[in-house]
Amino acid sequence: MPLDFNMPVLVVDDYSTMLRIIRNFLAQLGFADVDGADDGSAALQMMHEKNYGLVISDWNMAPMTGYELLREVRADGGLSRTPFIMVTADGSREHEAQAKQAGVSDYMLKPFNAVTLRSKIETAFNG
Repeated sequence: MPLDFNMPVLVVDDYSTMLRIIRNFLAQLGFADVDGADDGSAALQMMHEKNYGLVISDWNMAPMTGYELLREVRADGGLSRTPFIMVTADGSREHEAQAKQAGVSDYMLKPFNAVTLRSKIETAFNG
């Protein structure tokens, strides 16, 4: 799937500063249509209302975590093919294995920079 900088991107994180940082990185990379959600439930609702080309989600949120969002997205026929990057500060192999088993496109540890984000996005689209 080719990388389209005009596609809508959804960033999901319950920490407003992290939302802003990721949105700024995406703007630096050339993405203009970026929305934010503060938990998985809000993100899932937004995904049913708008066709996002990419989701970048934090793992640890309430009431719906990023991992639960990923599982819901992969189980939904209309959303299941959406590239999904999981972001977390928890570097445990167990979390990474769970995310991969659930169908994550790529997995990224905090902190990261725009170069790392671009690399993860390219991996999500090119395998």
